[in-house]
This record gives sequence, structure tokens and C-alpha cells, in this order.
Amino acid sequence: MSNFRWCHGPNCHTYSTQDRVRGSKGSKVLRTRKVRQDIGYRHYDPNNFYNYFCSNGCYNDFAHVNIQQIIKIAPRLEPLETPIEDPKQVKHETHYGSYTTTEIKKRVDSSNNVG
Repeated sequence: MSNFRWCHGPNCHTYSTQDRVRGSKGSKVLRTRKVRQDIGYRHYDPNNFYNYFCSNGCYNDFAHVNIQQIIKIAPRLEPLETPIEDPKQVKHETHYGSYTTTEIKKRVDSSNNVG
């Protein structure tokens, strides 16, 4: 089952693409794109932003225009942190030469281990 929503991008109706052209000869307009909703699809996620925007560009336009209202919904007053083990330098040897990478592993918290 599919239905559609209009793209929420504030500038979607201004982009000059053939699929946005609508109207009869002499009174053409550029129209906001429809966004398909595959609600019958088993992997459908109603919270995915692609259900509301036709492209990343329209999503970015919306975020740029509405960023202050978006931040007011859930302001970040403190930084988030993820515990990690001490980073280790790992040396790799190949027939092209050698290089070093830093290995960062998340720390497993055993105090909340349910099993």
C-alpha cells in the first residue's frame, strides 16, 4: 500500500526540474514534489526523514530555515560521552609499505550485564 505526502522543503517548488513542471500551456508552474509512503513495506519506518523530504537538499533547506525551533525541542545542555578503552596504535605492513592506525574500542559495561 502506498500513499503520498508533499515534500516539506521550503524551496522544493523553486527548483527547475522536469518532474516539478505542472499546468497547461501558457500557465505552467513548478510544484512541490510528492514523497511516496510505502506503509505496506515491512521495513517502513514512519520516523525516517525521507518520508517527508524528496531529497537531502530539501531536508537541508528545511533544517536551515527551522534550526532554532528544532533545537528548542531538545536542547543539548551537556555533552554526551561514550566510555572507551585506552586507544592503541596498530602498525600494519603491506607490500606497498607500512602504516599506523589508531584502534578505539568502546568499553563494555559489565555492571549492567543482565545475562
